Amino acid sequence: MPFLGIDLGGTKLAVALFSEAGEIVSKEIFPLENRKGTQVGQLITDQIQKYLDSDRTMIQSIGVSVPGISRSKSGTVWAPNIPGWEDYPLLQEIRQLTGSIPVQIESDRTCYILGEQWQGNAQSCTDAIYLSVGTGIGAGIMADGHVLHGAHDIAGAIGWMALRKPFQSKYTDCGCFEYYASGEGIARLTREILAQRTYYRGELRKETSENITAHQVFAAYLKRDTVAIQVINECIEYWGMAAANLISIFNPQKLIFGGGVFGPAVQFIPLIREEAAKWAQPVSMKQVSFEESVLGGNAGVVGAGFLALKNIHNPA
Repeated sequence: MPFLGIDLGGTKLAVALFSEAGEIVSKEIFPLENRKGTQVGQLITDQIQKYLDSDRTMIQSIGVSVPGISRSKSGTVWAPNIPGWEDYPLLQEIRQLTGSIPVQIESDRTCYILGEQWQGNAQSCTDAIYLSVGTGIGAGIMADGHVLHGAHDIAGAIGWMALRKPFQSKYTDCGCFEYYASGEGIARLTREILAQRTYYRGELRKETSENITAHQVFAAYLKRDTVAIQVINECIEYWGMAAANLISIFNPQKLIFGGGVFGPAVQFIPLIREEAAKWAQPVSMKQVSFEESVLGGNAGVVGAGFLALKNIHNPA
């Protein structure tokens, strides 16, 4: 009873075949290579078609994770990092291939927490939050055993958390929290500080300002570069404040940190907890654990696999 989990990101597509026992039998990665609009849709349907052509009776269900908003009523997707995906009819395109095979599409943040609930650090939880920090920032929120979607499937868009006043127009496109503390935000914050510190001649002057990446900032931090230390310390404050707000609102058992930044930022989880403790509701703060994702880069595709598994007998 094999099933497919598909994880679409801003730069790549992952497709995994799962066994009936929930193990990944095979997994392939396909770079998007500047594809946009229908080209990305075609990449997804081509991969599905490949599995259907191998043996149409094999694939029992398909789950798809997308980087943005999956509109449950219309089956369309808004993905800000994919040009032409403001209201893309992905579900319709897939169902044209799959017929009666169950297909479900969810946001990546929903799939992250579902993946952790199924095979990761949230297996024993009814209340847990996956805080994803990569190119952008989002949260998969499980409360009372249910993943929250919101009235229009936008719950968990925590990149728009207001963590600093006054409002500035530069927050409009991605939100205050994401502007400073995402992977792109780390590079952006570094550039802003470098523009102010004309006397600085450290590690981060070895690269032109516009080419600085979060990876380079983390590398400079390990060399005790002063600007990198300032940037990371500010991000720890933002991550801690956001964690505190989530803890105070949702009273989770676990707060799980994942995404590309938590990678190198895993080392800061104890400091993030210390910062959160300054702000959070104190009883809830004492009851929550801060943990890293055990699924890492597989969180999205595993969550998509879980969507497929649960819909084999209960189609969405």
